[in-house]
Amino acid sequence: MIYTVTFNPALDYITEVADFREGEINRSRGEKILSGGKGINVSIVLKNLGIDSTALGFIAGFTGDEIERGVRFFGCNTDFIRLENGLSRINLKIRSGRETAVNGSGPFVSQEKIGELFSRLGRLSDRDILVLAGSIPSSLPENTYEAIMERLQNKKIRIVVDATGRLLLNVLKYRPFLIKPNREELEEIIGEPLNGAEEIIRACKKLQSLGACNILVSLGGDGAILVSETGGVYQSAAPKGMVVNTVGAGDSMVAGFIAGFLKSGSLQEGFRTGIAAGSASAFSENLATGEEVSALLKTIKG
Repeated sequence: MIYTVTFNPALDYITEVADFREGEINRSRGEKILSGGKGINVSIVLKNLGIDSTALGFIAGFTGDEIERGVRFFGCNTDFIRLENGLSRINLKIRSGRETAVNGSGPFVSQEKIGELFSRLGRLSDRDILVLAGSIPSSLPENTYEAIMERLQNKKIRIVVDATGRLLLNVLKYRPFLIKPNREELEEIIGEPLNGAEEIIRACKKLQSLGACNILVSLGGDGAILVSETGGVYQSAAPKGMVVNTVGAGDSMVAGFIAGFLKSGSLQEGFRTGIAAGSASAFSENLATGEEVSALLKTIKG
């Protein structure tokens, strides 16, 4: 089984405003509400690709109820931990020419509830995959990712980490199966600009020397690079298409990689499916569907 963890999920309230004016009453010309969070996005795209997973994390209040309902609507399994106090956050996105976002802070997570999450993760078995994605809310210790991976290091669990900065760098010693920085995030970790594929590949190999197994670098419109634990290096341009919405594209790439790898046993096929899934989400208002990914996969030669 695949398990995804979203520590601070949200309801994404997205509204379209023709000409947003600060300090005035603005009328929406359309809105939608989606269950959001990096791990949740991974679970939804996995389901769209025919792969079951279970979404974990913390939810609270009526907004938490709606987050869980939204995830289950897509056919995903859930095992969220309910908090007694507070509300799961609402992230407001106003689209009016440029997009303006106001993200909520989320509820307080007690040590008892953190312990409950650790207990559930402790039941994972050697054949499972665990996806840790996104930032850590302020009420959780900064070493939460490290604490989870330390507890699981004696099990043969493939752990995927999609995080940034020190949060990612500090877990490399536990040999995550896959990490997925973009170019900017990789530059932040390395501490210098990376110009061209050779410098990106060299930076990935440096992270491998610190413990990372497979490193998938998303390059936006320039495609992606995979430096694998077997020594292989795969590169591919991005499929052609009009970018509509990049939110969730990185999460979709993670889901596509997992799905492609599980179905074929090939890291290269995981790489190709990851690019197709990330691009399919970027070319759509919603997360990638199986049909969209299959269509783009035929165009990718990497």
